[in-house]
Amino acid sequence: MGLFDRVSRVVRANLNAAVSSAEDPEKILEQALIDMQEDLVQLRQAVASAIASQKRMQQQYNQAQSEANNWQQRAQLALQKGDENLAREALNRKKVQLDTANALKTQLDQQSGTVDTLKRNLIALEGKISEAKTKKDMLRARASAAKANEQLQSTLGRVGTSTAAGAFERMEEKILQMEARSQAAAEIAGTELEAQFAALESGSDVDAELAAMKAQLTGAPAPTEQASLPSSESGTSNDAAVDAELEALKTQLDQL
Repeated sequence: MGLFDRVSRVVRANLNAAVSSAEDPEKILEQALIDMQEDLVQLRQAVASAIASQKRMQQQYNQAQSEANNWQQRAQLALQKGDENLAREALNRKKVQLDTANALKTQLDQQSGTVDTLKRNLIALEGKISEAKTKKDMLRARASAAKANEQLQSTLGRVGTSTAAGAFERMEEKILQMEARSQAAAEIAGTELEAQFAALESGSDVDAELAAMKAQLTGAPAPTEQASLPSSESGTSNDAAVDAELEALKTQLDQL
């Protein structure tokens, strides 16, 4: 295909498809099919014209043969009537018709070969057009898949540096920080609670020590000493009071 044909095809593709890109594969394939269809129409017209010409030649050949036979019969008739000059003239006319018939036969054979060739080309072109249509659909599907894959790869390439991806990364880091602070606060709260219980548990010892110090300053016996050295007269009454207080505490605990 020459340079002029290629440029012409691109220009016609732009006009027929009304698109700006002359190198669009789908558009070029469509235009190629249009060109092949136009060639098919022209070839069919050529075949029809060749067949019509062949039929005319066949009719002329048959007519020349018929005329030659007629002049043959006329020559015989003139000879039978004794008119040799008229018979000779009839034979001359017969010869002219035979020469015409022979010339037409040669042209008719050539035209038959031309018609056969055009018919074979027509069948071949129809086969190519059918194959081209199938191939065009396949190539169109491949082109669409390639475009879709290109867009997908372009999108995936932008995801790594896009604002949305960056926002996801920042939010993930922020959530991790929040989880770390929550865990730390829980650990601190647990430590403070343990300290409070430890203070409560150690409070009774401090109070006892404080009471002992006060007793030493005032000269009075320490509560622990009084409790450890009760008088014989008050021993029974103290035991009864302690037992009563113990029962009261048990009752309060049962009611909780």
